[in-house]
Amino acid sequence: MTAQEFQQIAHTIPHQPGIYKYFDVHNELLYVGKAKDLRKRTSSYFTKTFTNYKTHELVVRIHRVEFTIVDSEQDAFFLENSLIKQFQPRYNIDLKDDKSFPYIVIKKEPFPRVFLTRRKINDGSEYLGPFTSVAKVRELLTFIKQNVALRTCKLNLTKQNIERGKFKVCLEYHLGNCKGPCENKQSDSDYDLALQQIRNILKGNISPVIQHFKKEMAACAMEMKFEKAEIIRKKIEHLENYQSKSIIVSKHLNSVDVFSILKDGDVAYVNYLMVQNGTIVQTHTVKFETKLEETEEEVLPIAINHLRQTLNSPATEIIIPFAIEFPVEGVVLTVPKGGDKRKLLELSVKNVEYFREEIRKKKMLQLEGKSDVQKKEVLLKLQEDLQLQEAPVHIECFDNSNFQGSYPVSAMVCFRDGLPSKNDYRHYNVKTVTGINDFATMREVVLRRYSRLLNENKSLPQLVVIDGGKGQLSAAMEGVIELGLTGRMTVVGLAKSEEEIFFPGDQESIKLPWDSDSLKLIRRIRDEVHRFGINFHRQKRSKGTFKNELQDISGIGKNTADTLLKEFKSVKNIRAKTVEELAALIGKAKAELVFRHFNETEKSAL
Repeated sequence: MTAQEFQQIAHTIPHQPGIYKYFDVHNELLYVGKAKDLRKRTSSYFTKTFTNYKTHELVVRIHRVEFTIVDSEQDAFFLENSLIKQFQPRYNIDLKDDKSFPYIVIKKEPFPRVFLTRRKINDGSEYLGPFTSVAKVRELLTFIKQNVALRTCKLNLTKQNIERGKFKVCLEYHLGNCKGPCENKQSDSDYDLALQQIRNILKGNISPVIQHFKKEMAACAMEMKFEKAEIIRKKIEHLENYQSKSIIVSKHLNSVDVFSILKDGDVAYVNYLMVQNGTIVQTHTVKFETKLEETEEEVLPIAINHLRQTLNSPATEIIIPFAIEFPVEGVVLTVPKGGDKRKLLELSVKNVEYFREEIRKKKMLQLEGKSDVQKKEVLLKLQEDLQLQEAPVHIECFDNSNFQGSYPVSAMVCFRDGLPSKNDYRHYNVKTVTGINDFATMREVVLRRYSRLLNENKSLPQLVVIDGGKGQLSAAMEGVIELGLTGRMTVVGLAKSEEEIFFPGDQESIKLPWDSDSLKLIRRIRDEVHRFGINFHRQKRSKGTFKNELQDISGIGKNTADTLLKEFKSVKNIRAKTVEELAALIGKAKAELVFRHFNETEKSAL
């Protein structure tokens, strides 16, 4: 659908809140969105110039528009969320969560049993949860069995069957794990009281359970039933120990939800902490795939609604890292600056970072602890996949970076037999390149590395990985050719985003299988050079050894340079400013010096 074609139907779309749906020529649902004003929102897709390739591709495919009017922005929010989950449109955030969460069910029957289930059926039973961990549910059920006497048998304990004396107490009764309702030794009301204790335990509300047992223990002591009182005392001690092991955030907090988000390219990781009675009772981290490069502010509300609905959250306060639009009545959003709520948010952030790191590790190959045969198998597979002349027992990888648009540095890591050889790692302060020139920087460090290996008569790597695209690879090859090393080692480029591998001169890239050991090893080497380079930057900054490019300008001192960087954030931004914009900050005389320096530098480069 073109902009002209949309204008012909624009007048039929109302200025009211609702949801809109885009379909392609095959009537496939492409996208579902919500809007305060349907006409304005849908028109924006056809009147704006999108720099985002994915959004452009969506607009090109739109053939038909449908919309549904609702009463409020809140209704639009919920309807959008429901439709995304139901239809999973190609260009919407992926809300699929294939995890089957367990429940604890209190079965609808005389003297209800309590057990774990993954099937929630409409049978009148009470389902508590869902829970995010089966192990946690089993731990809870074991804890409950140790402290609350309930039946575990499957007998049909109707009133008539009990009165007829059809059943006899079993070993569980003699062990003290059941009070014998099958022989009418326990009343319905007493059993219901035990079930209430279970509900409290599952909500993290241990104190009322402890108080109940203390009253029961005191009553037993009054009746001179000291053995029974001792059994109850041990249960109280067990409950208190369990309570102390629980992650208690604050006794002043009631029920809150805590969310944090970490976006990494087209993937967003969202962590959820469910806090009840000041205790963290559940935690869950989920991965969402974004389709149109949505911002964190756009992803987080959808993720919050999805997780709260999935895990049946009753909380009326949500703690988040930044302000968002979440049009849900009766819910308070809090962006904490300090105190217990801030600590909760920091804990959530720690969880989401750990989750992302674990996924990253799974994507990489860890050969530590593997046998020599296993290591060799991986290297032979990499040799086969890249069609190398030899097995790459010696691999080196280069990466460039810069600080605030000035003073580039480089890093090189070395792997031998698939493992890091940290004694061979090298940092490079770039010497011959003026300003930021990633290609020239790569050429310089490759020249320096391999001219030194040649001079010292040391062995060359079988494989050299350049972290970058075709430009960086070509620059690295200039250094290799200058040293006469063509054909003596294989040099490849690794594109940062798509993880494509380029060979010099080839138009088409190689895409190794996402879960192959070859790509996992290359990922690990790439991530290691990133880590090594970032640490180098941090050391330089902490020692104050970075000098700003601006300070090379005659007449510009450190204070002026710092002022410019604080305002304009980078040398690249400063380079783009006019004399007038610079003068407003540092005065006309210094502004002319800075402007002249960059313009003369650019002219000389031409």
